[in-house]
Amino acid sequence: GNGMNYSALLEAGLEDADILISVTGSDEQNLLCSLFAKKKSRCSTIARVRNPMYLTEVNFIREQIGLSMIINPELAAATDIARLVRFPSAIDINPFAKGKVELLTFKITEDSALNGKNLIYVRNKIESEVLFCAVERGGEYHIPSGNFELQAGDKASVIILPKKERAFFKKIGIDTRTIKDVMIAGGGTIAYYLARQLLNIGITVKIIERDEKRAHELSEKLPNALVIHGNASDKDLLLEEGLASTDAFVSLTGFDEENVLLSLYAKETTNAKVITKVDHNSFNKLISKLDLDTVIYPC
Repeated sequence: GNGMNYSALLEAGLEDADILISVTGSDEQNLLCSLFAKKKSRCSTIARVRNPMYLTEVNFIREQIGLSMIINPELAAATDIARLVRFPSAIDINPFAKGKVELLTFKITEDSALNGKNLIYVRNKIESEVLFCAVERGGEYHIPSGNFELQAGDKASVIILPKKERAFFKKIGIDTRTIKDVMIAGGGTIAYYLARQLLNIGITVKIIERDEKRAHELSEKLPNALVIHGNASDKDLLLEEGLASTDAFVSLTGFDEENVLLSLYAKETTNAKVITKVDHNSFNKLISKLDLDTVIYPC
C-alpha cells in the first residue's frame, strides 16, 4: 500500500505500533506519514529527510511534527568525511558519547614507533591515554592482549579522547598535517553538505561537476567554493586544477567504478588524503584489497 494513505497505515496497525520508520524516497511523504502517526497514535517516529532545502529547518520540523529522530544519510556521510579531512592520519573515525571519545582506526607504517612493539611496551614507554580494542591483520580481526605485537600494515582501532589524538600520533611517528584545501570530484548532495562543513572551518574547496546546470547551482549555493564545470575523469583537467598539490581528494561521483579509479589515480599522482565513496557494498571485499586510504559507504 501507499504510506501516504491514512487508511493503509491504519490497516497496517498504526494505532498499536510502538515505532514508525518512514524511509521512502520522498521527504514529504516521510513527514506526512510521521504526522499521521502523531495524530493517531503514541508511537515514536523516525523520518528520513535528505533534501538540503530542509537543512536549516530540521529542528523546527522535528518539534512541529513530534519526530523522535530525523536521519539524513548524505549529511551523515559528509560529516564522516569532514571528520577524516580534519584528521587525515585516520582511516575511520566514529564518535561516541556525543563526541567525548572516538573510536579511531589507523594504519601502522614501517617507520611508526609501534611497529614491532607489543602493547605492554606501548603502555609503559609511550605515555598516552589510549585503549587498543581491535587490530585487523590480513583480513582477520584480533582483540589484542598486552603481549600482542603490532606490525606494519596492521589496521589498529583505538579508543581515545579527541584532544589527545594529535599528541598520540606525533609520539608514534604518524603524520598529523593540517589539511588546507580539498578537491571534490562530483557535485551531488554529499558534495554540497561536505563543502559547507569544510568552508565553515576555513578549508578551501574545489568541486568538479560535469553537469553544467548543477555546476551553476552549486556556485550559487556555495559562493566561497570554486566550482569547475568539467569531467572529473579527465586526468588532464585534474592535473590542471591542481590535483598534484591538493591536500585531500574526495571522489563523490554517482558511479562507484569511477570513484575507485579516480582515487587510485589520485593515490598515484599525489600524497593527498584520498577518500572514496562507494554506494554498493557488493564488492567491498575486493575494494578492501585496493590501495585506497578510506572508503565511505553511505547508508
